[in-house]
Amino acid sequence: MIKQLLEEMRKDYPTAGKIYVFLDNARYSWNKEVRLKAKKLNIKLIFLPPYSPNLNLIERLWKFLKKKIRKNVYYHTFKEFKKAVADFFKNIAQYETELKSLLTLKFEII
Repeated sequence: MIKQLLEEMRKDYPTAGKIYVFLDNARYSWNKEVRLKAKKLNIKLIFLPPYSPNLNLIERLWKFLKKKIRKNVYYHTFKEFKKAVADFFKNIAQYETELKSLLTLKFEII
């Protein structure tokens, strides 16, 4: 799957020099075949440090989602919870201002 993603990136940017891709440390990302494919496609894989959710934008989004739909809320059924998650993503534009400041690459390492 990652190899296909890398191929699609190269297709989307055929004239780009080196492409930099930031990845978490999932085992499938470190696969030898993935690293060889990236090298062949002139894609540089950069791995985030182990357990660094603050650097991983998707982790920030999940945390925000939980804050918005789970904080002080009890769902009687899984169906209600599932609907709350779906509604969050259907109406994500209403959180644009908050997400712009949250999902930024500007961060401070302490």
